[in-house]
Amino acid sequence: MRNLALAGGLVLLLAEANTEVKTMFAGVPSMGGNQKQSYLQLAGRVLVIFMFLTLFSLELSVFRLVELLIGSVLVVCVGVGYKTKLSALVLVAWLTITNFLLNPFWLVPHNRIMRDFMKYDFFQTFSVIGGLLFVVALGPGGVSVDEHKKEW
Repeated sequence: MRNLALAGGLVLLLAEANTEVKTMFAGVPSMGGNQKQSYLQLAGRVLVIFMFLTLFSLELSVFRLVELLIGSVLVVCVGVGYKTKLSALVLVAWLTITNFLLNPFWLVPHNRIMRDFMKYDFFQTFSVIGGLLFVVALGPGGVSVDEHKKEW
């Protein structure tokens, strides 16, 4: 799931690189959106949220349940494109805090193998945070609830 989330960040990067082809009429806006870019942004959003499926565990505590509930609501908002920039920004903050709490590899002695696993998870989570920052910067794209609200 984490590797799919990393692929989502790369798809978002590809969507940013996929700009509209320039026409010979400079300064004339086009009425149609870039459908390929919109679908790439949708795929990137969906792949980035796969990261949160790895955070589910069978721990049953009130704090853990509240954390998963709030995270799930924000993930669904990013996935469907509802209040996408705000939801992604809150997820960036939440995931950064969670990452420092769950993966403190600097506290594990150098000769323990768990240190390598925690370091891998720590930096991979930051890669997903980068993908979410792409969502904050680019917006949800054409295939989202936010975009359809503009037409109403």
